Amino acid sequence: MDPNVKACIAYIAGSAISGKSSSSVYDYAQGKHISISGSVSASQANIYDYDRGCHIQGQLGNLYDYGVGSHIQLKISGNNFSGYDYSSGSHFSGQVSGSSISMHADGHSSYSI
Repeated sequence: MDPNVKACIAYIAGSAISGKSSSSVYDYAQGKHISISGSVSASQANIYDYDRGCHIQGQLGNLYDYGVGSHIQLKISGNNFSGYDYSSGSHFSGQVSGSSISMHADGHSSYSI
């Protein structure tokens, strides 16, 4: 799965679960902040990833990533999230604790918003 797609999913899940908004997500694997703008609620997202220069938007169950031209399924249950990235054919899951996001997709990744 593309590292920035994973970071955007972590940002959306983290924002939806925590209710916090941020202007970036920190990807510990890449060692950098990824600038993001837009809005995320408990049911939908409309964000812009400045690194890739594209939007991800839609209902959380059926997001569309305009950067790769593909859908992302995201399900939230309490502090946990899971889903499927259709562009890479990858399942993912994770947990949010405050502003920290732990995600499993092609290995373990950590993020913070």
